[in-house]
Amino acid sequence: MSAHKPIKKAVFPVAGLGTRFLPATKAIPKEMLPIIDRPLIQYAVDEAREAGIEQLIFVTGRGKTAIVEHFDMAFELETTMKDRAKTLEVLEPTRIQPGNLVAVRQQVPLGLGHAIWCARAIVGDEPFAIFLPDELMIGKPGCMKQMVEAYNEVGGNLISVLEVPEEEVSSYGVIDPGARNGSLTEVRGLVEKPKREDAPSNLIISGRYILQPEVMRVLEGQQKGAGGEIQLTDAMARMIGTQPFHAVTFAGRRYDCGSKVGFVEATLALALEREDMADDVRAIMRKLLG
Repeated sequence: MSAHKPIKKAVFPVAGLGTRFLPATKAIPKEMLPIIDRPLIQYAVDEAREAGIEQLIFVTGRGKTAIVEHFDMAFELETTMKDRAKTLEVLEPTRIQPGNLVAVRQQVPLGLGHAIWCARAIVGDEPFAIFLPDELMIGKPGCMKQMVEAYNEVGGNLISVLEVPEEEVSSYGVIDPGARNGSLTEVRGLVEKPKREDAPSNLIISGRYILQPEVMRVLEGQQKGAGGEIQLTDAMARMIGTQPFHAVTFAGRRYDCGSKVGFVEATLALALEREDMADDVRAIMRKLLG
């Protein structure tokens, strides 16, 4: 049994406007856009539950009620399906017990750090996970489960990282690495979008975090950073040196579903892994490429 407080809560910042996907996101939250037949937010929630997380905190904004609806019981739909002798198994992942789903509003778009701070009352004095649902992490076990296993060993704060080619580092947040031990790397610093020649490593931060509740106090007193927003990276950087801080290199794949190309890539990649459609999709791709 680990001596560290278990990770039972997760925050999902889902208040963004999704402007890159307009007009699709005019009336539908971007987190509800499906990769094949599951909305993006569902993949993140499944990953959280696999990691033993019980309470899901959605930081939402205006027009985002569909996300909460998705995890509610759809009485009419389920009754109709039962009457037609259709299996309800497909809806199983969308069921969350009452009390285990909490929605809080981020009323002004002041950045990711501010969105996390909006969940402070529900997080309380517990360590918690953060999921950025735009980043689709596919692995066995899932990314958060890998992180929780590492957390049980070292405690403190953790971020998920991936190795990228050096020419790509300037698009991401990058860690300044200390000692390495397998997939665990000590974090000595965080650098947001460095020039290639200034980058301390090629390990980029990918949207999964485990943070101690003290980050809320740091966010509380924090000035606005880049782009006039309250940046989570700045708050995390200020915790380095006061608590253990590690990066976990994710054994798996990441798809950036915040971009259209990444969204299409994820759709094709996951379709090719599904027994019910892989052969058909492969044939369609060959035809299109021919």
